[in-house]
Amino acid sequence: MGNKNISMAVIRRLPKYYRYLGDLLERDIQRISSKELSDIIGFTASQIRQDLNNFGGFGQQGYGYNVDALHNEIEKILGLDKKYNAILIGAGNLGQAITNYTGFKAAGFEIKGLFDANPRMIGLKLRDFEIMDSDNLEEFIEENDIEIAIICIPKNGAQEVTDRIVKAGVTGIWNFAPVDLEVPSHVIVENVNLTESLFTLSYLIKDNR
Repeated sequence: MGNKNISMAVIRRLPKYYRYLGDLLERDIQRISSKELSDIIGFTASQIRQDLNNFGGFGQQGYGYNVDALHNEIEKILGLDKKYNAILIGAGNLGQAITNYTGFKAAGFEIKGLFDANPRMIGLKLRDFEIMDSDNLEEFIEENDIEIAIICIPKNGAQEVTDRIVKAGVTGIWNFAPVDLEVPSHVIVENVNLTESLFTLSYLIKDNR
């Protein structure tokens, strides 16, 4: 259900809709108006209607939105009705924290293996995983139908590892390395730069001190 003409700004708001609709379902709320959704999420009612109209008309005049149906539709739009096999590369503190987060599997993202280049890490157990040698990345990717790689290594080795995993068949990269990766057009990279995010926070609070 992808659409190349939909802006990234709209796409980046969808996970927030999905999360809040999930919260409403947990509270057994079956329907909601765009105005009520606006009060909860913080976007204007007009913005919400415009965003959702990009994917079809989900609301009904005088009724609002069926929460369960809208939650299911956004789940499909985000691709969360599918399962994804992933690996994590870089089993340091950040990699371990990500591995220990149980929410990924519940959302359909299953980490199948952990890799590290540090000989002292290889063979150690983390949760149900034994940390494997990064030398074996390509073989594991091909044998386990891996689509997504989570990169948690220093920037120096990130591009080299990226070239290897892309060649082996990975098509999506969740990148925590502080470097802009170069990939072919068919590979998607989502960057999570913790330092840049912290610097943004610094900018936003500096005038309040």
